[in-house]
Amino acid sequence: MAKVAFIGLGVMGYPMAGHLKTRGGHDVTVYNRTAAKAEKWVGEYGGASAATPKEAAEGCDFVFCCVGNDDDLRSVTVGEDGAFRGMKDGAIFIDNTTASANVARELYEAGRKGGFGVLDAPVSGGQAGAENGALTVMVGGDQDVYERAEPVIQCYAKMVGLMGEAGAGQLTKMVNQICIAGVVQGLSEGIHMAKTSGLDVAKVIGVISKGAAQSWQMENRWETMDAGKFDFGFAVDWMRKDLSICLDEARRNGAHLPVTALVDQFYSDVQEMGGKRWDTSSLIARLEK
Repeated sequence: MAKVAFIGLGVMGYPMAGHLKTRGGHDVTVYNRTAAKAEKWVGEYGGASAATPKEAAEGCDFVFCCVGNDDDLRSVTVGEDGAFRGMKDGAIFIDNTTASANVARELYEAGRKGGFGVLDAPVSGGQAGAENGALTVMVGGDQDVYERAEPVIQCYAKMVGLMGEAGAGQLTKMVNQICIAGVVQGLSEGIHMAKTSGLDVAKVIGVISKGAAQSWQMENRWETMDAGKFDFGFAVDWMRKDLSICLDEARRNGAHLPVTALVDQFYSDVQEMGGKRWDTSSLIARLEK
């Protein structure tokens, strides 16, 4: 059992922190910007809550974080009451936020100077993956730090891998989001084509899902897409945030992402249709409006 803190109890962080407590048996202290959410978590799982990220991190062996974006991340780490001001020597900070590779490297350097380890460890699997403790975790950082943290990360994961040095976890998450964007657009167009052609969509998917067109998105989202229901996963607003990170990185490293840029604009159309909180499969709604 380790002494653990978790900062950020959103739709992902809340159950992830719960798995650290129930599966791992760790001594968990939580912090959330809205204190009532932290108190609710304590009421459900036990443990303790803290008034600031700094207080949450004090004395902990591992400090986890899952917040919204780069600015949120800097606020809860290097801000006035940030966790980095409470980290003890030799502790490890594991950031599950989907953020830029630049901020991951910034935090790594801050940790190196402060005497503690930092891993960028964004996750994939959505709310369902977080609730089921079945997330894929892509990690950047030092090998020795990763080896110490990996057994604790396993509490909420089905797959954990070290991708490379600091920032590599975030870069891998960008690749993940790029691939998802293209697949969902293709699936949307395919279902739309089947419907406008008068085909039985269930029969079509039943056949093509056993061939080269098969994907997780097809297996898990075709029915809700066909029904026009979009309340089953990662929100469009968050996907656009992630794709903006991908496109910004591509401008720096010279990668060519024409499909990603196009799908990002399609998601902008979905937002204008009122779909900011719809899940990412809602691209089909744009074709059928």
